Amino acid sequence: MSEFGYAGEILSVDLSDGHVAAMPTSDYAGRFLGGRGIAARLYWELVPAGAGVFDPENCLVCASGPAAGFPGFAGGRWVICGKSAAGEREAFSYANLGDRWGIRLKYAGYNALAVRGKADRPVYLLIKNGKMEIKDATALWGRTSFDAADILKSEHGKGAAVLTIGPAAENLVSFATVLADGGASGSGGLGSVMGSKRLKAIVVDGAGKPRAADPERLSRLARTVSELVRGTAPALDWIIPGLTRNQACYGCGIGCTRQSYADGSGRRYKSFCQATDAYRRPAEKYYGKWSDVVLMAVRLFDGYGLDTAVMQAMIEWLIRCCKEGVITEEMTGLPLAKIGSAEFIETLVKMISYREGFGDLLARGTIKASRSVGKRAEELISYSTMTSANEAKDYDPRLILHNALLLATEPRRPIQQLHEASTAFIGWLAWHNGQEGAFLSDKVFRTIAETFWGGPAAADFSTYDGKALAAKKIQDRTYAKESLVLCDLYWPVLCSAHTADHVGNPTLESQVLSAITGKEIEAAELDRIGERVFNLQRAIMVRQGWGGRSGDRLLDFLHDEPLQYLRFDRDCIVLGRDGQIASRKGAVVDRVEFEKMKDEYYRLRGWDVGTGLQTEARLAWLQLEDVSRDLAGRGLLK
Repeated sequence: MSEFGYAGEILSVDLSDGHVAAMPTSDYAGRFLGGRGIAARLYWELVPAGAGVFDPENCLVCASGPAAGFPGFAGGRWVICGKSAAGEREAFSYANLGDRWGIRLKYAGYNALAVRGKADRPVYLLIKNGKMEIKDATALWGRTSFDAADILKSEHGKGAAVLTIGPAAENLVSFATVLADGGASGSGGLGSVMGSKRLKAIVVDGAGKPRAADPERLSRLARTVSELVRGTAPALDWIIPGLTRNQACYGCGIGCTRQSYADGSGRRYKSFCQATDAYRRPAEKYYGKWSDVVLMAVRLFDGYGLDTAVMQAMIEWLIRCCKEGVITEEMTGLPLAKIGSAEFIETLVKMISYREGFGDLLARGTIKASRSVGKRAEELISYSTMTSANEAKDYDPRLILHNALLLATEPRRPIQQLHEASTAFIGWLAWHNGQEGAFLSDKVFRTIAETFWGGPAAADFSTYDGKALAAKKIQDRTYAKESLVLCDLYWPVLCSAHTADHVGNPTLESQVLSAITGKEIEAAELDRIGERVFNLQRAIMVRQGWGGRSGDRLLDFLHDEPLQYLRFDRDCIVLGRDGQIASRKGAVVDRVEFEKMKDEYYRLRGWDVGTGLQTEARLAWLQLEDVSRDLAGRGLLK
């Protein structure tokens, strides 16, 4: 470990010719921290603008952050990035994973791994204590993610952490996932990128634990964070008494309500959040009660490598299409009369993963599939799908206007950003409904808006005022968080049941980083790093053809179809002007107001308002002069 908080090197591998190189982390850490920042920078440097998703030139980057390896902060998260086919448009994309793999990569001596090229046969990488080997994986190809990981662990020891793919990624399903230890799945279509390179797995292990510059200060901060967030993790319907138990991610140091359970062989699987919800409602309707088919579905999704957020929306779309007679069993080869059953979900998963019959159409994503089925099938997309990357509805921007710009400017569902205003709003809704123990009152909510989102207007959900500024602040903070990398469940600490005013502290992230690295950084400077990383991603996307302003769009139904209800807020009640209660029922994201929001947002970002393109002055202020020169040479700078 050459610097506090970091491993010494970044590893670059070209599978086409076996070339391996190491670069000093110090060349990247100062401006980009780690995680999303270093991953985006490596991608910018290594990938030609015109490279396609499945071209050897596309690069898959895995990166941890400076917080990895220091328990007490839920800082063991890591990211995987690359160009993806998951959306309507090919675009740079990303995923965020937990548990051991990212920390073990750092223990092995590397903060990041960049993989280019394409092997001539299935391979896996073995990285241990500063050394790397490319090994044959022919015997693993075709295996599920779970089976491949078990085989590799039996060969390389229980201490090794394994990242692998299943058959869906091998067959280039557009929304295929990667799977790591502890059921940590990475979405965004990046599994198929790994599959296109014939890279079945990456095994990491090592003993080089990072050091903090100020361990005592870091310990004090860990106690502070623990006290602030104690008891704030939600307890929802993924907890199954008698079956599941708490299982925090490796190196978390805080813990949450993340669950796991064992099958008869002793292999453990996850039960958590959206993944458990992906097939729950169809299964409960089919069986008339809770069924373990709900968990079976999650095992199938993870084992074969399918994004649960895409599958949830797809299944709901299939249900609606079936009800209206748009699709039939004869047409699809699916047992549609048994939607919700074990037979249906196993058939659907295998058809998609192996691209058999109608499954080949679905493997391209629900939106593209709907266009092949017909006009009514396209219209029914709005029943379940929120993004152009085919992901399920949640945190609807017709209710929470902050989220409109977040969705429009990202290649996929930016869940870490969407959570910020949405989880605070859900806390307020619990207080408004008189839920026992709820504390996020009108006053607390407005103070959070002033402290974190730029002003009290961000607490008024009945107006578009203040939402552009709130979106910018949320994005900048999230990109810094995703570079550290800190867990979305706890960060930022917006509120706390254990402080006098119940308002959180926006400086905690910068304090943690300062204690780890020994270099003092203020919260404003950390946000500026987040802004730098966001602008770098924007430059990557624009260089790939995102289109600036024309690319910043929502699915049409969000502008055209009135909001009827949400599961967590059926009457669409919100906090309005001056603390008054309002309702967003029947609301849309007004097109005219949305364009005005974009105007304001571009001005706040220092971009050209007319085109949504970045400016030379702003990129210079962000120390991205080389990015500015590249965009200027392509006519993509103002």
